[in-house]
Amino acid sequence: MSHLDLDALVSGAHANNDYDALLNMVPYARLIGIECLRLGDEMVFRLPKNQDNIGNPTLPAIHGGVIAGFMEHAAMLHLLMFMGAPHLPKIIDFSIDYLRAGHYRDTFAACQVWRQGRRVANVAVTAWQTNQAEPIATARCHFKVNEP
Repeated sequence: MSHLDLDALVSGAHANNDYDALLNMVPYARLIGIECLRLGDEMVFRLPKNQDNIGNPTLPAIHGGVIAGFMEHAAMLHLLMFMGAPHLPKIIDFSIDYLRAGHYRDTFAACQVWRQGRRVANVAVTAWQTNQAEPIATARCHFKVNEP
């Protein structure tokens, strides 16, 4: 996909408040069911509860890899939507801290760009379920954002 096509897709998503076309570009986001909710200038990503995402059926709890993948993709999509990345950012490094069990319910994530340079962007991600003040995980991501 060219830079102009991606810009048009992002602009159209913002104008219509419909991010499905962007999410459909990323197969893993589609697989686990990531959704975007625009709240003013903020973007909240949602991972709806889904039996296929359960890792521990005894609790039941979401698989830790699904939580990490959700948070990584939320950060990448956030950069794409708000930082004018000319292509899908490529992950360099990802570090996650699991704080609580991710129970079988909807999970949300919010991102904050700490720094974006010409080559690298640093993003912090927080995931929660019932209360944003009680996160289930936090993550730090570094992405390559310049042209490949």
